[in-house]
Formats: sequence, structure tokens, C-alpha cells
Amino acid sequence: MYLKNSELMQVKGGGQGLWAAIGGIIAFIIGLADGFLNPIKCN
Repeated sequence: MYLKNSELMQVKGGGQGLWAAIGGIIAFIIGLADGFLNPIKCN
């Protein structure tokens, strides 16, 4: 199946960017909380 350029521009989909952003924010908050609750000094 071959699509023309104009047909490719009409393709909609995704939502992966939103889920990646939410996952990144959650991971950052967990890391921040872990850093405050369990501080480990650098050598």
C-alpha cells in the first residue's frame, strides 16, 4: 500500500508524547523525593 504525500499529511495519531511527558514528570518527582528522604553523599 502506497500513500501520496497529501495522504500522509492527513494521518493523525499519537499521544505518545503526552504519556512520555507524564512518565518523565513522575520519575522526576520520585527521584526528588528519594533524594530528600535518603541522601547519599558523593565520594
